[in-house]
Amino acid sequence: MTGPSVLWPGAEDDLDHPRAGGCLGTDDALRERLQSAVGAVDAPDAVIAVSRSGRRTLHCGGTAPPPPVPRQDLRYEIGSATKAFTGLLLAQLIRRGLLTGGESAAACLDPGRRDDARPVTLAHLITHTAGLPALPADFYLRALPAWRTNPYGRYPAERVADAFLRHRHRHRPRHRPGTRWHYSNFGVAVLGHAVAAATGTAWEELLGAHVLRPLGLSGTALRAEDPKTDAVGYGKDGRTPTLAFDAGGFQAAGALRATPHDLLTFLEAHLDPAGSPQADALRAVRTPVLRRGPGHRHVHTMAWFRHPTNGGPMYFHSGATLGQQAFLGFRPDTGTALVALCTRRFRARDSFIAAAYGLLAEE
Repeated sequence: MTGPSVLWPGAEDDLDHPRAGGCLGTDDALRERLQSAVGAVDAPDAVIAVSRSGRRTLHCGGTAPPPPVPRQDLRYEIGSATKAFTGLLLAQLIRRGLLTGGESAAACLDPGRRDDARPVTLAHLITHTAGLPALPADFYLRALPAWRTNPYGRYPAERVADAFLRHRHRHRPRHRPGTRWHYSNFGVAVLGHAVAAATGTAWEELLGAHVLRPLGLSGTALRAEDPKTDAVGYGKDGRTPTLAFDAGGFQAAGALRATPHDLLTFLEAHLDPAGSPQADALRAVRTPVLRRGPGHRHVHTMAWFRHPTNGGPMYFHSGATLGQQAFLGFRPDTGTALVALCTRRFRARDSFIAAAYGLLAEE
């Protein structure tokens, strides 16, 4: 399997330049803003945490009585924000020379298979340009009996890989891989399995060895382990508890749960890569790799959505499970990172993610 040695060179005009000052005002104003924002979250538990130039401010609240373990010490399901970790893992494996990103996913998963003339690569999968649907075609049929409780858990790893290989065999792509963007949990899940096959190491082990342990993220895991320290999610009514999220074969796309402080540590590493064992990879995942939409206004890196502000770009990713929501974001221009978490399922006209985005985007 071969691929280009340099996939994402970036552009000189996209370099981030820090500036003096910060968003959200003074420390006192920040605390008031966080308190107000948490108070507006209609969820059993809510946490909003901010780091500015390494100084952390955190506020917790919720409609439910405080749990035995303080809310800031619980681990929360972050859903699709897991993809930011997966992107950093791939960048680190590329920087270490273990992969190039140009490997054919099908060849990784089935080395004896005759590959396509225009294969889907690992780079296509992480950038949502592989031409795959959001979920496999047969996902809904298998998930329907447990749609409200455990839909992803009914779709294991081997089925994700088989669905990808079947899809590539049966469906002639309308567009060449790499030319059209379509957000796909399916694609990033396939990436996790392809990377594991290519390296001969389980994705969970790769993530621990190359991301979690080097960054000191001891409060981050792929599954619920302790009912005392894993936050409980709730349904749309805010009263009905949900089961701990089971990602099934979609681990790389949405399995992680983490404490607010671990998530801030993860974001702070992106703000100041110098000295980190992942320094090159952390810089790489801030580099634009894809522009789309009218005027190419929508910019993506291999791990983050990237939007402009008056002072510079902000990077973010949100996520949701059956009973929890998460928002992760950072701004190099102000040295600010923000984590927002809540334990209530997303509802129509839910303002939680938009409010968190707005906080980070403020000057």
